[in-house]
Amino acid sequence: MLSKIDVQKFSTLVEINSLINSNYTDLNALLTQILESATRLCEGDASSLLLVNKEKQELYFEVALGTAGADVKRFTVKMGEGIAGWVALHNKSIIVGDAENDKRHLKNIPKAVHYTSKTMLAVPMRIKDECLGVIELINKKNGQNFNQEDLEWLEIFANQAGIAVVNARSMEKAQTEIKLLQTQLGSEQGYHAIIAKSPVILEKLEIIDRVAKTDSSVLILGESGVGKEIFAEQIHLRSLRNKEPFVRINCAAIPEGLLESELFGHVKGAFTNAVATRQGRFELADGGTIFLDEIGDLPLALQAKLLRVIQERTFEKVGSDTTVTVDVRILAATNRDIEKQVEKGEFRSDLYYRLNVLPLYIPPLRQRLEDIPELADFFLKKFSIETKKTFEGFSEDAMEAMLSYAWPGNIRELENCIERACVMGKNKLILGGDLFLTNPSGMPETAGERNLKSALTVFKSRFIQKVLEENKWNQTETAKALDIQRTYLSRLVKELDIINPKE
Repeated sequence: MLSKIDVQKFSTLVEINSLINSNYTDLNALLTQILESATRLCEGDASSLLLVNKEKQELYFEVALGTAGADVKRFTVKMGEGIAGWVALHNKSIIVGDAENDKRHLKNIPKAVHYTSKTMLAVPMRIKDECLGVIELINKKNGQNFNQEDLEWLEIFANQAGIAVVNARSMEKAQTEIKLLQTQLGSEQGYHAIIAKSPVILEKLEIIDRVAKTDSSVLILGESGVGKEIFAEQIHLRSLRNKEPFVRINCAAIPEGLLESELFGHVKGAFTNAVATRQGRFELADGGTIFLDEIGDLPLALQAKLLRVIQERTFEKVGSDTTVTVDVRILAATNRDIEKQVEKGEFRSDLYYRLNVLPLYIPPLRQRLEDIPELADFFLKKFSIETKKTFEGFSEDAMEAMLSYAWPGNIRELENCIERACVMGKNKLILGGDLFLTNPSGMPETAGERNLKSALTVFKSRFIQKVLEENKWNQTETAKALDIQRTYLSRLVKELDIINPKE
């Protein structure tokens, strides 16, 4: 039968275990409670809980109880130094019956805090045989010595403390990663990260730095999914308007009958269901920036009104003859060939020239291979957290598959692909089969040596050769298609040993 003291000890252990499994938000408070319980049940006069700092190879006092507790916490102990340092170094528990005459005992700390250590009990806090720290009890009450039973109970408490430390650190790491992703994604403000390593995108960012300082309109061109909205965000964030609103509207996503009201607002009674006066996006963006995505889908009837806003910064709400004045910078984007739309009369030429003051072309993902590994790693971290799985990275065949694929859906398709892989993946690495990619027609499979550098080289060589063939080996036209300098293309042709078979 258990004694009253044993029942009390077990009850205390159950209580602490419940706390460990429910809350790690305040690790110090939890460790303090563990140490208080251990000190009370083993009848110590004072106690300390020290944690190991691996980098500095020393222990610091996380919790110190007793009359000198506050003073003790200003000290650190080197690994192997003092009783606690010896326990941490050897990862062994120890009972010291005569601390004052023990060679391992540090006398400078008791002397400095005016507290004499006579008997001591110290045990390591272990997780998988690794010592995370040390719990030590000092001076058992009633002048007695600590015994083997005290040691065994303290080791149990030390194990619980170790679990609490590991769990708290794991949670802290996860929260740090989430905060990092939120910062990168700008989730609180609705902004997104720029993940780029390719020279062509880094060059675009330099252009954005210069463009952002003006109030001129910018027309962002590029295929669907290349990240045109992200570049618009960067222009706003790097501008003097960055403290003011950044308002977005997709001109293709709103029915034509409602689009004018969305852009310019309406007054009460202007049309059926207009039960109250409503501000439009231009009013909401006053002082800041408005981003008009899919501008090529804007109806001709609204293009004239938009042109007036650009020229005069004025407009009227639907159903009103009162002129509203706004101070708004306009950024627009489209994946259409807007020059052809102008030629066909589908887009006003005067509006096009007003919007196209500072054109910015964002190349497709297949033309900036260096960005694929960077983006893939970023999305892997994001979806690892969302799917609550741990992935270490991508296998070589998975990376080769991504570098060999044409990505017609660009970054949006890559993000969806990585999300799917995280859901389906069962291994530490994302495998090629997890991506579910098929090689599109005209895009060669990457072969040969299996590493990232060789995959990039092979893909560059074959892709450039393919574009050269499409342009009948005219390097000037090919350079335009690739959006690179002709001199750079010539150097690549030479470095990659690309040969015209007809020569």
